[in-house]
Amino acid sequence: MVEVRMRKGEPIDKVLRKLKKKLDKEGILKELRNRRHFEKPSEIRRRTERSAKSRISSSRKSS
Repeated sequence: MVEVRMRKGEPIDKVLRKLKKKLDKEGILKELRNRRHFEKPSEIRRRTERSAKSRISSSRKSS
């Protein structure tokens, strides 16, 4: 569970920024987006293979 402590007199905007940063770092928001709908195991496998291929091709282009 993510917890952010608010200091006395600290603006709410700053606290929200800290919270969003922690959520992003732990990958909670990304997981929530992925779980909004059911994804079949074959779709998951296809998505991971596609991202791996794109990573490989982009690393070859930059070399």
